[in-house]
Amino acid sequence: MPAELRTRAEQAVELAIEAGADDVWAVATQSRDVEFNYRDGALEKVQDATSRSLSVQVYANGRYSSHRTTDLHPDRLRVFLAQAVASTVLLEPDPYREITSPDLFDDRPEVNLDLVDRAVSKLDRDQRLGLCVALDEAARGHERVISATAGIYDGAEASVAASSNGFSGSREATYCWLGTSITLTDRGERRASDGFYAGGTHVGDLPPAASIAETALDRALVRLDAGKGPTGRTTMLVDSRAASSLVAKLLQSADAQSVQQGRSYWSTLIGKKAFSGKLTLTDDPLIRRGLASRLFDNEGIASRPLSVVEAGVVRNIYVDTYYGRKAGMQPTTGSQSNVRVGTGGKSLDELIADVGEGIYVTSWLGGNADGTTGDFSLGLRGHIIGNGVVGRPVGEMNVTGNLRDLFRGLEATGNDVYPYATILSPSLLFTGVDFSGA
Repeated sequence: MPAELRTRAEQAVELAIEAGADDVWAVATQSRDVEFNYRDGALEKVQDATSRSLSVQVYANGRYSSHRTTDLHPDRLRVFLAQAVASTVLLEPDPYREITSPDLFDDRPEVNLDLVDRAVSKLDRDQRLGLCVALDEAARGHERVISATAGIYDGAEASVAASSNGFSGSREATYCWLGTSITLTDRGERRASDGFYAGGTHVGDLPPAASIAETALDRALVRLDAGKGPTGRTTMLVDSRAASSLVAKLLQSADAQSVQQGRSYWSTLIGKKAFSGKLTLTDDPLIRRGLASRLFDNEGIASRPLSVVEAGVVRNIYVDTYYGRKAGMQPTTGSQSNVRVGTGGKSLDELIADVGEGIYVTSWLGGNADGTTGDFSLGLRGHIIGNGVVGRPVGEMNVTGNLRDLFRGLEATGNDVYPYATILSPSLLFTGVDFSGA
């Protein structure tokens, strides 16, 4: 498959240059996505979709445009690219739009990231159905279960990029996710629900299906008889799964585009100690079997680990070539890959004991975070912590504040990294957090 995609990408570059483009960046992609959903003892949905596409970025006479097509037939591709170039030269010039400099292609790592599991492509209907049945049987192993929805989601993607200034690179990866969502009867007409999903590039790295469903059931059972939590300021312990989402909100405007457009509080933080010394964030695209691992980014910039925050000091943000030029910043990489959050030495149980009194957050329920100011308000589900022990479940409450202030108050990080995400975070312990509830 990559050989055919390479032919299409290189052909697109040649045709666009023939049509009058000065420079061209082309990416040919093919993917297959399979989904089996199983609900309450019966197969509910099967979907198997394969797609191919070609995207091109055209640089012509100081102008720039991007185009995409799913028709890769050579004759029609010639017409498509001729029209793309013709439309580009009619646009307003943009002096900041230039194809990636070949200097940024240098020193591309030569490592095997091991992102392809041939076992994924060999999964058949019976195997997928068997995994769904195993999930369903374990998920419905309690008298309070009203409904359980299980599923397996797997697939593969291959892409090849080529440019008029010498870039050529490919990426192949597979994925497989298993999980279930469960709803239980609670007091009166109330319902309790939760779920758990595990995924990765290799099927063999996942827990057994029954174990995944048992975790989902346990998470739902502890939600029974939940009530509002108290209003006040206290310590917050965020479970590693929920912590990944919180770190994502912190990083949402840590990029050159947001900075250049005046939409980021990170603009004044580079080189300064902006957060707690307990916070270290490293973007690492070279993790073996990582969900977002890569040898180059979408501009062809060679991959290397990037220190974003080191012991509270902001070292770098994500800088692509275009907004880097506009903001006068040197390119780092234009997008996130895997983000490692620095770990501490204590387990989750030890952190809970250290809290004494506080709120243990296990998941978020909506809300928002402003990338310009850092202000946030998030709904949550979790538990009261009293005397260093996890107590009654709580919900129908919010946590509010400012992300900069919150991460200045990061007191500790655990050693329990959540592995099924691109942000690899342990549990996080914060002090002085405002909650609104009962």
